[in-house]
Amino acid sequence: MKIHSYILLVLIVLAVFLAGLLYGPANISPLEAAKALYDDESNLTKLILLEVRLPRVLLALSIGASLGISGAALQGFLQNPLAEPALLGSGPAAALGSVIVFYFGAFGAGALILPLAGIVSALLATVFVWFLAGRAGNSTTLILAGVAISSLAGSLTALVLNFAPNPFAAAEIIFWLMGSLADRSMEHLWVSLPFMIIGWLLLLSVRTTLDALSLGAETARSLGVNLRNVSIRIIFGTALAVGAATSVAGVIGFVGLAVPHILRPFVGHRPGSLLFASALGGAVMLGIADLAVRLFSVGAELKLGVLTALIGAPFFLALILKLRRG
Repeated sequence: MKIHSYILLVLIVLAVFLAGLLYGPANISPLEAAKALYDDESNLTKLILLEVRLPRVLLALSIGASLGISGAALQGFLQNPLAEPALLGSGPAAALGSVIVFYFGAFGAGALILPLAGIVSALLATVFVWFLAGRAGNSTTLILAGVAISSLAGSLTALVLNFAPNPFAAAEIIFWLMGSLADRSMEHLWVSLPFMIIGWLLLLSVRTTLDALSLGAETARSLGVNLRNVSIRIIFGTALAVGAATSVAGVIGFVGLAVPHILRPFVGHRPGSLLFASALGGAVMLGIADLAVRLFSVGAELKLGVLTALIGAPFFLALILKLRRG
């Protein structure tokens, strides 16, 4: 991918960021936004921009980047075009941790207890995947371990929902599992962003290794690649990025699957180059999706996870048909 293509993606991210700030149920012109921000006194426009839209837009971009880069890393490492972030169990585990907070009504401990519980659960699940996969850390054992942890986390989530103490708690759990960025604050961003950034750095650190792995595992070993070290970085990088994302936004699917496939031809099918491109592409996709649910929802706001699933499911089916033809 040439440098001007990356610059174009960055400019699109900036455009989505500005659009997310200015457009919504109440549109704000750029001139009104500038006046409100330079005004020393508090006003309604400034409140909407800084307290309502800014954290939501920043979370959408950072969560989209986390899902995009994680999907690209897993597809490159596992050599599986259908791999996506939930495969290693960090997303379902983060959802389980947050659901448990809903079940016990632990919000009295503070607004940040929900994302913190999700992040801790994702890290614990990652440790289990790492031990289950064994020292070899090859793709087959990682997939099996991830599927096992994902299934267990999903079953426990269903169990918690089944024994929800009242219908209101069950409704809260269901709505949260649908995925949304409504009513998120800067606190949610500050508690989750450091974990996501660490995850991004871990995943980017294996970009040259992923290019070597595209030649085959044996060839990569002959070039001095330590597959166990690579698997640890990808497992924990994905856990931190996706776990933190899921812990504040709920379950948002298909971004990590679709974005790498869309951008792969533009990077010459090089897995290492795809990482940064997918991070930018994921930010664009989720930023646009969040803007769409704010602009086009009638009555109750459409959940972000529902919209990405509606878009992603046909893409997934088209991808399967393409693989079958291949």
